[in-house]
Amino acid sequence: MDIMGLMKKAGELQSKMQALQAELDLMEIEGNAGGGAVRVTLTGKGTLKGVKIDESVFKPGEKEIVEDLLVAAHADAKRKSEALVQDKMKELTGGLPLPPGMKLPGL
Repeated sequence: MDIMGLMKKAGELQSKMQALQAELDLMEIEGNAGGGAVRVTLTGKGTLKGVKIDESVFKPGEKEIVEDLLVAAHADAKRKSEALVQDKMKELTGGLPLPPGMKLPGL
């Protein structure tokens, strides 16, 4: 492939990346813990959008349990979000892996 072809491909990839950035910002991924008693919602970029806590977890003296459930629900949502981003990147790059440690801007 010649340099012009490479430049065209790079421009196409950049355009697709910008579209993916916008798509990830609109996606909502839910994570939960405690059998769904605590739920958090993140965007595809990892921004926390919401927290829902079932009243059943509010028992006197169990503040640490609620805190632990929040952390676990966030970790669940983050794991799901990262898997989703990875799938989207595979689609975008045609399955070509990025070099180890390379992250795309904004992700």
